[in-house]
Amino acid sequence: MGATSTRATLAGRPARLHSGAMLPARLHHLFWEYDPRKLRWPADRDLVIGKILAHGTWDDLRWLRAAVSDDDLRGWILRARGRSLSPPQIRYWQLILGLPDDEVDRWLSDPARRIWHGRVRRGASRRRAA
Repeated sequence: MGATSTRATLAGRPARLHSGAMLPARLHHLFWEYDPRKLRWPADRDLVIGKILAHGTWDDLRWLRAAVSDDDLRGWILRARGRSLSPPQIRYWQLILGLPDDEVDRWLSDPARRIWHGRVRRGASRRRAA
């Protein structure tokens, strides 16, 4: 075991995942609609990244940041155009990963996205006011 993987293990973070690796049990809570024991890296990489970015805990995100490079996360978000992420999540990753402002602004101004997020926010406000 090299110095890098030793540091990663000591810090409680995984080294880069190898091909065919199973997901750690601590991530299984995100995959309630799948059998998480059957998910494999890299075959299910996009699913895993999306679930963790959209629904993961802070510890799940730390695990992902250790397992996947920032360039890979940036590429995933750009390819997905931020789909499945809330506007605050997109803005967070925009700052952390240096996503292009004009592109993120276009995603967030898309009428289809605004309809969904506007509907969710209005409903939440009404429940709080009641």
